[in-house]
Formats: sequence, C-alpha cells, structure tokens
Amino acid sequence: MNVQVHAKDLTLQANTKAHIESAIESFTKYSLEITSVNVHVQAEKKGVSIEFDIHIAHAEPVIINQTDDNLDAAIDLAIDRATKALRRLHDKTISHKSGSVKDLETLDA
Repeated sequence: MNVQVHAKDLTLQANTKAHIESAIESFTKYSLEITSVNVHVQAEKKGVSIEFDIHIAHAEPVIINQTDDNLDAAIDLAIDRATKALRRLHDKTISHKSGSVKDLETLDA
C-alpha cells in the first residue's frame, strides 16, 4: 500500500504524522485491497482542511474532506468518517458475495 502525506502552508509534527499513518494502517482490517492513500493537509483562512483519498482495487476511490479549527480534531473526524466509509464498503462486498437461493439445498420432508 502506497501512503503519501502532503502538508501545504503548515508543518506537521512527527507525532501527528505518526497518528495519521497508524490510522491508515488500521484500515487494512477491512480486508479491502487498498492500493494507495493520499492525505492532503492544508491551512485555510479559518482552520485546517484535510482530505483522505483512498484508492481501492475493483472499487471507486473513497474521498473524505474535513475542515475544522483544530488540526487534531480535523484529523480525528476525517479518520472516523473514513473508517465508517470503509466499513460500509466492506459490509457491502461481504453481503453481495452471499449465496443465491439456487444454491440452497432442498429439504425432503
């Protein structure tokens, strides 16, 4: 998995960057084929904007945008939203792989 973290108009502390990367590593628990994750952090006039761009094989990319006054709050909210989106995508792929009615065995009574 290719991970890139970009910061524009601000500098990321080492612990903030480590927090982002550990959250991205936790995305692997959903068994999706994540090919790359691009994180863009940008200073705005009022606060900070963060964007997660998660590319998944055989699916549309998941893009999460979050703006907040506090950098840590924006990161945590974006991580929560990305986790929720990936969980829903995982549940969707699992439920579509379930067997059809034709695959069920008939019971002889």
